[in-house]
Amino acid sequence: MTSVIVAIPAARAAGLASELEMEGIDVVAVVPPTGVLPLPKGVDAAIVAATRAVLTPDLVASCDRAGVRIIPVGDGDSRMLARYGLAAALPADASGWEVAGALAAEVPDAAAGAHSASHRVSVVWGPSGAPGRSTIAIQLAVELRRSGRRTALVDADTVAPSLALLLGLADDAPGIAAACRRADLGALDSAELTRLASVLPTSAGEIDVLGGINRPGRWPELAAHRLQAALRACRVWAEETVVDVSSAFDADDEATYDLAGPRRHAATVAALQEADEIIAVAAADPLGISRFIREHAELRRLAATASVRVLVNRVRPGPLGIDARGQVRRTLERFAGITDVTFLPFDQRAADAALLHARPMADLTPRSSLVAGVRRFASAHSPATAESATAGSSRGSSRGARRLLRARAAREG
Repeated sequence: MTSVIVAIPAARAAGLASELEMEGIDVVAVVPPTGVLPLPKGVDAAIVAATRAVLTPDLVASCDRAGVRIIPVGDGDSRMLARYGLAAALPADASGWEVAGALAAEVPDAAAGAHSASHRVSVVWGPSGAPGRSTIAIQLAVELRRSGRRTALVDADTVAPSLALLLGLADDAPGIAAACRRADLGALDSAELTRLASVLPTSAGEIDVLGGINRPGRWPELAAHRLQAALRACRVWAEETVVDVSSAFDADDEATYDLAGPRRHAATVAALQEADEIIAVAAADPLGISRFIREHAELRRLAATASVRVLVNRVRPGPLGIDARGQVRRTLERFAGITDVTFLPFDQRAADAALLHARPMADLTPRSSLVAGVRRFASAHSPATAESATAGSSRGSSRGARRLLRARAAREG
C-alpha cells in the first residue's frame, strides 16, 4: 500500500485525505502546507501545495534523500516545477482518483524532463536611450533559429513597440495582446499561439512573431498576470522565446495614488520575472554606460532568479577613445561588479540596410561584424553547444588550438 502525507490548504486537505483512503492509499498525516518537514517515516509520497513557500530547496532535497515522490497540487509556477524536475501540478480541486492516478504513474523519463527544461524564455532589456534592444532581439532570434530550435519573437514593449515595423509585418495582427486575452480566459495553448503569430521567413528558417500593440494607449491589454501566463504558454510552444521589452520599470507607478489600477510598465517587470535569462544591452558611450549602471541594481532585484548576460552594443573608439572595451569593462566591474561582458561592434551599414529593407541583418549583410558577434554570443550559450565548450568556436577549432590538444594528448599517452 502506498503511504502519503498531505500538505495542502486545510479547506481541501481533509476531503482529499478521505478520498485517498477510499482509493486504497494510506494517509500517514495531514499537515499544514509548510509543515512537511521533518518527513514522517515510511512515507512514499508527499502531496504538497505547488507554491514557492512550500516547494523550498530544503524540502526537495529532503524528499530526494528519503526517496519520497512529490506530487504538486494547485496553481504552480511551471518554471519552478521544471527547475526541480517535477511534473506539472494537478488542479487545486483534484479528486482522490486523480491524485491516485498520478501516484500510480511511472516517473517521467529523465531525458524528457531535460528536453522540456531546455525550453527558454530570453528577455532583451536595456536602459532608456535606444541601446539597440529590438535590433539585438531580432538578430538573436535569427541565430537561435539557425541552430535548429523552434524560435518565437515577442514584442512586449508597452512604450515604443517596433518589431512589426522593423520586420515589415502588419502592425494590426493579433499578436501578444490577443495572446494575453486568451491566456486570461485559460484558452491559450500551442495551437492558439500558432494561429495568432505571424510567420517571418529568414535565411535561418521561419520564426513565429507575436507583434506588439499598435497604439500606445493599448498598454493595459498587457497586464502583468496576462503576460506571465502567455509567456508560460510560449515556453511550451517554442524551444526559444525571445522577448523585447521597454526600458522602464514600474517604479514611477508606485508613486501614484491608484495602487490597485493597471501599471504601464508592469509588463516589463512581469517579463523579467518570468525570464529564464535576461540579455541586458548597454550602449558603448558614457551616457549609455551610466544609465545602465544606474538601472542594473534594480534589474537584479526584480529578476533575482534569472541569469543576466551583459551585451555592450555599438562599440567604437569615437565616444570612449582608443581603448573603448577596456574602459567599459573597468567601469562595469568597478561600479556594478560585472565581469562577464560581451562586446558587439558598431556596424552602421548593416543597421541601415536592415532599416531600409525591413529585414533581419543576417539576411542582408551576412558578413557583417555585428551579425558575427551576435552569432558567437548565441552559439556560446545555446543548449546545443553545452556538450562541447568549443563547438562552433573559431578559437577552439583553430590550428593552434588543435596543435595544443594533440600535444597534450601525446603527453598524457
